[in-house]
Amino acid sequence: MAIRNETIVTQFILLGLSRNPDLQIIFFGLFLVMYLGTIAGNLLIMITIYVDSQLHTPMYFFLSNLSFIDLGFSTVTVPRSLVHFLLPRKTISFRDCIAQLFFMHFIGGAESFLLVLMAYDRYVAICNPLRYTTIMNRRVCLLLVVLTWVGGFIHGFGQAFPIVQLSFCGPNEIDHFFCEGHALSVLACSTTFFSEIADRVNGGVLAIICFSVLVTSYAYIISTLLKIRSSEGRQKAFSTCASHLLVVTLFYGPIVFLYMRPSVIFDVDKLLSVFYTIVTPLLNPCIYTLRNETARKAMKKLGGRKVPSLGTHNN
Repeated sequence: MAIRNETIVTQFILLGLSRNPDLQIIFFGLFLVMYLGTIAGNLLIMITIYVDSQLHTPMYFFLSNLSFIDLGFSTVTVPRSLVHFLLPRKTISFRDCIAQLFFMHFIGGAESFLLVLMAYDRYVAICNPLRYTTIMNRRVCLLLVVLTWVGGFIHGFGQAFPIVQLSFCGPNEIDHFFCEGHALSVLACSTTFFSEIADRVNGGVLAIICFSVLVTSYAYIISTLLKIRSSEGRQKAFSTCASHLLVVTLFYGPIVFLYMRPSVIFDVDKLLSVFYTIVTPLLNPCIYTLRNETARKAMKKLGGRKVPSLGTHNN
């Protein structure tokens, strides 16, 4: 990415969530606890799935990738935010800011595609159970995961490149706790028309693709579930999708609001950003494992202790 000569700004100042010193100490404690919880929860999932051969199935393979992505998603923003909470002046270089913007969208795009892939996996498992192992074989699963990362890279590049083409000659204060695209583009001293169009088109294409596949997959899944005569069998089949639907809602809900809002309200945007960058990666391990009997047994075997249940279901 070449930086245009018109750019004079070499570093930005992040205003953060609050300028109140007392609140910043509170935020530091909350962010630290949540980030450590995110690391512990997602590492536990990845290690458990790797160690236990019973979990070497497509569903858990995708889940381990989701945990890796969630860990990376939080790591892009939280460590620097923790340092900034303790500093009176929160600066970030131009290049680091663009890198943070790129990796946020790179990893976020990969997670979007992975959630769609997990919906497709549930579709095959429920609608074509006899052909499941044939369709979702190891080679196909690896290829699909690689494609999610390729798609994420294209999305990240499509979001960061237009911002790099803008000129920044002051002011340099970003009203956010990380380098968010909208908060950064309003500081440009050149026209942002093309960058805004690129942002909407790039985000719109990603949203249309993901939404279309998700809706189609669950339309077939619901249709199949309604044909199951046994209420117990229907409940068991639905339970395999419930966790995924909740995670999809938590991930896409704040993002959809950010893109559909009529105008930029930075205080609201910052709160929503906290939710999808910190809270969601923390909750995903709980959602996917605490209600899953197979995963809990594997963790019990790994750690030699009980893992609390929130109403169990099998895969």
